[in-house]
Amino acid sequence: MAQRRERSSSPPASTSATEIAAPTAPRFAWGWAALVYALGTLSLGYPALAGGFLVNPHSDQYIAGYAFREFAASTLRATGHFPLWNPYLFGGMPYIAAMHGDIFYPTFLLRMIMPTDVAMTWGFVIHVFLSGLFTYGFLRAIGYGFYGSLVGGIAYMMSGQIASYVSPGHDGKLFVSALFPLALWMLYRGIRQGRAWSWGAFALVVGLCALSPHPQLLQYLLLTCGAYALFLAFAGVDGVKLPRNTAFARLGLALVAVLIGLAIGAVQYLPVREYVQWSPRAGGLPDYTAATSYAWPPEELLNAYLPQFSGMLNSYWGRNGIHLHSDYAGVIVLVLAGLALAGLRSDPHRKQVIFWSAALLVSLLWSLGGATPFYHIPYALVPGTKFFRAPATIFFVGTLAIALLSCAGTERFLRLQVTRRYMVGWLIFGGAIAVLASLGGLTSIAESFADPRLTDRVDANSRALFLGAWRSFAFVILVAALWYFLAQKRISTRAAAWSLAALMVVDLWSIERIYWMFSPPAKVVYASNSIVETLKREPQPMRVFAFPVRQRHGPDPLLTGDGLMALGVRNLLGYHGNQIGRFNELVGLNSDDNRLFSPNVLQLTNTRYLLTNIPELPFIGNTTRAGGPVVDVSGDSLYLFRVNAENPYAWVTPVAVKAPDDQVLATVLNPRFDVRRAALFDTSAHVASAENVQVLPAPLGVTTTVKRYGPGSVSIDLSSPAPAGASLLVSENFYPGWLATVDGKPANIGRADYSLIGVELPQGARSVELRFTSPAYERGKVITWLAIVIGLLMLGAGIWRDRRVVA
Repeated sequence: MAQRRERSSSPPASTSATEIAAPTAPRFAWGWAALVYALGTLSLGYPALAGGFLVNPHSDQYIAGYAFREFAASTLRATGHFPLWNPYLFGGMPYIAAMHGDIFYPTFLLRMIMPTDVAMTWGFVIHVFLSGLFTYGFLRAIGYGFYGSLVGGIAYMMSGQIASYVSPGHDGKLFVSALFPLALWMLYRGIRQGRAWSWGAFALVVGLCALSPHPQLLQYLLLTCGAYALFLAFAGVDGVKLPRNTAFARLGLALVAVLIGLAIGAVQYLPVREYVQWSPRAGGLPDYTAATSYAWPPEELLNAYLPQFSGMLNSYWGRNGIHLHSDYAGVIVLVLAGLALAGLRSDPHRKQVIFWSAALLVSLLWSLGGATPFYHIPYALVPGTKFFRAPATIFFVGTLAIALLSCAGTERFLRLQVTRRYMVGWLIFGGAIAVLASLGGLTSIAESFADPRLTDRVDANSRALFLGAWRSFAFVILVAALWYFLAQKRISTRAAAWSLAALMVVDLWSIERIYWMFSPPAKVVYASNSIVETLKREPQPMRVFAFPVRQRHGPDPLLTGDGLMALGVRNLLGYHGNQIGRFNELVGLNSDDNRLFSPNVLQLTNTRYLLTNIPELPFIGNTTRAGGPVVDVSGDSLYLFRVNAENPYAWVTPVAVKAPDDQVLATVLNPRFDVRRAALFDTSAHVASAENVQVLPAPLGVTTTVKRYGPGSVSIDLSSPAPAGASLLVSENFYPGWLATVDGKPANIGRADYSLIGVELPQGARSVELRFTSPAYERGKVITWLAIVIGLLMLGAGIWRDRRVVA
């Protein structure tokens, strides 16, 4: 039998002689909201309409993201499946397990129908728009009016925390942040209103967040959703308290939906789970100090009102070293949010305001990291926290809380539930900040916090700080003037509402537009040149070691990023951060010794060329200049040097020996050891090995030729039959999943020479095939599809059930 659902029951706000009724929603309210958010987004991203590429030289997308995505897109178009192995960086790594961005998130579909750079740009633009629209839907669902919800969506969408994700290129953070209000919306529908369809929708939203993939923000989203679900289940929201049995039943459904959503992420996270022990991040961050790095410094909280205080972008002088995003919350947003707190007692949504005020406080304390004792609590209790740094990334939760408060404040503003004292207080505060900046007081305060080595930046920032303080004060004056005209009945309530929204857009746009930096299309940014073409003409696989010697103002994607990968050239290093840990140790990325140029390392890593930006390499012997100067797109002069050694992709050794890792590493780094004379296998490798070898035999005369080379698939021929006891060493990182066949028959394979692939060769062997597989990916793919189907069935069944109940 159908049962009555609990409905939102918001008592109408009383009006007095000094209060007026809030304006009603216009016709086609959703359409108007969508139009406002579209225009707000395009005010920032309009160069995308002309083909602009939303990256800048400091963006992760510019340095590496484009190469990752173009590789996957071209592989998917050519073969119909995702790549499993990335051979272009750090000796090779599993593409899915090592994580290369939004591999399975729906934005990959954009890259199937448009160029990768265009798809990446519109992925950002679309999600900024969705963050506003979903916030609007959430606020409307919990009982707020059209204009308050419209303003709340603008406050979230165009805030520094959300809109400036484009500057560092943090698309995964943006995806989760955009879906966050949608997840809360579905929780409210399910727990408070008993909508059965919402559980399927909630599961799919969690699944999308899992596929983003940004595990840190996924964790924060789930923690907040869990707290909000408990609040909705047990608090007397909207004057109605759920029966205990109903509350527990709906919490159970929420938990089931979360589990299904996490299962949707299995295709990504099962390979990641397997990879953890191979990652340089295995075991988590080294200590509490590392875990609290890139927190929000307390002195920079003023940026929420005055974004120029700690310097914007290259003018930043703060303790974090780099600051590519914006902390600006918006002057008008803060005025309205404070108004919500000032009128808390009479607010019809008082409990929502209290919950989100608490969420704001917790997220703020969390963001401050080690600046307060608070962070010791999540560090000790919350699983996974020891693997994450940058605790300030949680503040998208605080930003949504501020957006909700600004929504509530807007409704009070439009009803004229504003005291003169409150507005005068803001005018005094804004004026005081402006005067302080004019007299140099804020610059002096900044100098007291800045690193002494960066005081020149503080001084250079003083003019921007002066102008910024008066800009912020101007918006305080404007919102106060709007309140005055409304109170004097010189403008209608509806006109005041639209004016408030417009002022907020202009306020936030005037700051966040600075972070929306566009570049020419990828075909220009990653254009080839004669040096790259020389490298691509090499008949056998090889690596180039790219490194800058002469420092430049901005990064060069060919020398410090993954530009070579985008052009199909294997780089000895590159830019990633989650490459196989043993490779780091082999080439000395974690040590002080300069082993990268040692002959053994160059030979083990198949390095045949050096690419740099100076015309001579007097500190590196045995090289010959092979190209340059060539001026690349970033304006750097490039020079190519050939290493005067064979350094082949694969070689045959006469003997195999097993030894512990520490002994193997010390041996292969010893310049007296000839890597061609023995294959040094890991002690757990399932290969035959020689015992009690006293003297290593001489290198064999057997050479190798790579007949076919592709990501995760290699065919190698030997010039003559392999003798008994021989092994093949391949300059590709070993990782579980590599399979070998010798002359068409399965062969034993293992980790050799600390990080490389070693293949046991039977006597007489002439050809070897290597293929990378990922059983974890195959299992995860099945689980993901099953979970998606279950989520869709829950959604469909819920819609059918709700319609039946209504009927």
